[in-house]
Amino acid sequence: MKPTEMREKSAAELREELLKLRREQFNLRMQRATGQMARPDQFGKVRKDIARIKTVLKEIGAASPAGEAK
Repeated sequence: MKPTEMREKSAAELREELLKLRREQFNLRMQRATGQMARPDQFGKVRKDIARIKTVLKEIGAASPAGEAK
């Protein structure tokens, strides 16, 4: 997901997406540990998406005094 798409979403939607990505990251770690990982490049992509969402959430929090956007 691109940062421009993320900025169009609400903070609640971004938190939901963050939770989904963290679950996926956990599953990928388990697959890597058991030797079942089919696509090792996915781990890096998920990490970067998590970082992007956290950055956008921080921007949203800094922009509005209540910490919620939209």
